[in-house]
Amino acid sequence: MQTIRRSVPASLSVVALLLAACGTPPPAPPARPQPVPSQRPDIVMPPPVGPVGIPADVPTPPPVPVPPMTPVSFETLPGWQQDDLRQAWPAYLASCRVLAKKPQWSAPCAATATVDAGDSGAIRRHFETYFVPHQMRMPDGADSGLITGYYEPMLRGARKRGGAFQTPLYRVPDDLITVDLAAAYPTLKNMRLRGRLVGKTVVPYSTRAEIERAPLSGKELVWVDDPVEAFFLEVQGSGRVRIDESGETVRIAFADQNGHPYKVIGRWLVEQGQLPADGVSAQSIKAWIAANPQRRQELLNVNPSYIFFREERLPDPNIGPKGALGVPLTPERSVAVDPTQVPLGAPLFLSTTHPTTSAPIQRLMMAQDTGGAIRGAVRADFFFGFGGNAAEYAGRMKQRGNVWVLLPK
Repeated sequence: MQTIRRSVPASLSVVALLLAACGTPPPAPPARPQPVPSQRPDIVMPPPVGPVGIPADVPTPPPVPVPPMTPVSFETLPGWQQDDLRQAWPAYLASCRVLAKKPQWSAPCAATATVDAGDSGAIRRHFETYFVPHQMRMPDGADSGLITGYYEPMLRGARKRGGAFQTPLYRVPDDLITVDLAAAYPTLKNMRLRGRLVGKTVVPYSTRAEIERAPLSGKELVWVDDPVEAFFLEVQGSGRVRIDESGETVRIAFADQNGHPYKVIGRWLVEQGQLPADGVSAQSIKAWIAANPQRRQELLNVNPSYIFFREERLPDPNIGPKGALGVPLTPERSVAVDPTQVPLGAPLFLSTTHPTTSAPIQRLMMAQDTGGAIRGAVRADFFFGFGGNAAEYAGRMKQRGNVWVLLPK
């Protein structure tokens, strides 16, 4: 954002002194009767005004900060009474496995043992007894923000490079180091510095373009057959790969990141005039790449961030990938949030619309994940799950929505 600065001319007192030096002042005019100030209480006399319309000697008050969250009642949550909370209960229990160790969460999490998981009314009474909803707002006071979506993709891969399998998914490189800044500066909670050592100096790690030019030989986890799908796997954070040689399916989970900020390639396409602002989706980006294959890497390199993975077993395909909280994500009941604004693991109520039908989505969710592009108090990434419909919905999800965080009393 550009800051517009303007200069203020010399004060009137300086001008008067300059005029006085030019000669003898003329005789003073006869005194005029002074007007009587109005006594009407509804009229406020304006302050004296300087030469450019700026009030003299009156400092501009700083903007009043807007609290990021405001406590409200459950009655204000749109659709709270209609939501089938039985669908959210397993995700809440998963959050409690982590949160129960914290003092403020111990009472509500302990009380889950007495709640009938098949009784939506009992679940609703649990939340109304132990929690207070807080409406989230942006610094400018706006209570509406962007709600996007993500999913768990499926890719085709191989253990060895060959044939169509030419794109590597990498393990964490040995020379990638992470410095937890909060260890030395508690105010920098959730801030980590990633890089590599050159002598005794920590320097930024390689960008996506640099990794493409100098591959991380020996760190290939698997090879996949589509570089574009590999890129979108990074955006999702985790996925599944069906191994060509054995027919087995493994989960490829987030392990680390190169430390560079995430840049939205769809925004770059809009800025370049390649896509309309209201027409950006995963589907339209893939279509643009298919029509401009010679510019594919140019587009992907716009995002310098690079994700490294680890392999996990997939004993139950119905269980979702683990999010940043360390628990499996629940389709359509888990969201990614900005952990500097929303406590990770907390229940939140989301009001938005479906990306393909515009039908209302008003339901209890669990803040169980994070993402490089998820920044701000009124910002969430809706986890749609695994499969074709999940991919379709997540790719098109770019809705406005409201967020209420439920915090223990």
